[in-house]
Amino acid sequence: MQQNINIKNKRARFEYEFLDTYTAGIVLSGTEIKSIRQSKASISESFCEFNDRGELFVINMQIDEYSHASHFNHRPKAERKLLLNKRELKKLEKEVKTSGLTIIPLKLFLNDRGLAKLQIALAKGKKLYDKRETIKDRDNKRDLDRIKKNFNR
Repeated sequence: MQQNINIKNKRARFEYEFLDTYTAGIVLSGTEIKSIRQSKASISESFCEFNDRGELFVINMQIDEYSHASHFNHRPKAERKLLLNKRELKKLEKEVKTSGLTIIPLKLFLNDRGLAKLQIALAKGKKLYDKRETIKDRDNKRDLDRIKKNFNR
């Protein structure tokens, strides 16, 4: 009965260089988890920030309103708290403050118990020439695969 929900941030790998990844839980309401189970969520423009109490929140994560809910529905772009160990939170906060790095959501998924989890990464933004290098490598790999396929015939 458990269906596989796997919502990815496809742009993140192109825009950022990942240094470290973590899996965090999310504090959700009832209608939010129901929308996620219907794959009605997007993390493409979202990012993570710390508040003044040292708690980590995901900003700009779009979870569409649940279609069968009454007036108790949630706000689609609300800030949602992420759940990590205190040690991991302190490490992330120190890296963000000192190095100027950012925290980017990579993947939203349901684990085997049916709980929503968010895979986040400590990331550094790529420069324009890094993006060009990524495109060039991808094109070279595609051409090489074509040559191998034609050679094996």
